[in-house]
Amino acid sequence: MERILLAITLFAGTLAQQDLGGKVFLFPKATSTAYVTLHPTLTEPLTKLTTCLRSYTELNRHHSLLSLAVQGAGKDNTFLIFPQPPNFCSIHVGNEDNRIKTNPDTLDWKHTCVTWDSDTGVIQLWINGKLYPRRVSKKGFSINTQTSIILGQEQDSFGGGFDINQSFVGEITDVHMWDYVLEPLDIQKYFLNAKDTNGNVISWNALQYDIKGDVIVQPKIESLSERYK
Repeated sequence: MERILLAITLFAGTLAQQDLGGKVFLFPKATSTAYVTLHPTLTEPLTKLTTCLRSYTELNRHHSLLSLAVQGAGKDNTFLIFPQPPNFCSIHVGNEDNRIKTNPDTLDWKHTCVTWDSDTGVIQLWINGKLYPRRVSKKGFSINTQTSIILGQEQDSFGGGFDINQSFVGEITDVHMWDYVLEPLDIQKYFLNAKDTNGNVISWNALQYDIKGDVIVQPKIESLSERYK
């Protein structure tokens, strides 16, 4: 069944639900036409969330890792993880930009986790196990269930409006989303590759996704330093 799903032409898009453990989405070049749409398990509006993923890129320009938009005017950056190398990362909630200074990027796998809690508005950004100074954004806000969640492009409109200069080039893996704020210990477990980590909104181990354009699924290959750190 996996072979059949992977064989469907990428130009038409590939709709799949798979366990992608040990695999990556490879975005080989800058383009405004290549992306992956994720289909979450979401029955109620989100008032809390945690999103975690791993990425590997040599980009030294702004780029989108994960973009969540909802339908309606001004709803393109409802939730956005937008690195700005070499040492900033923007987290957008409800179209509000929170630019956070980070350690300079290095050419290696990067583990990113972002949490947001509507009750307090508190945003946490974790990169490679380090928590950066917290921000407060959009207290009382909620994200409705009619979402478009995309890897590799930044949405300027619901499901589209892509800019090649904001596209991701590289590899993305281990994408998970929860409808609650993970405790620091659980984020550390994810960072250390805990096998029992599974998002309840999006799970890499039972991922529902749709590939558009030049994106391919490949085995994850780690350097020795990553494997034995």
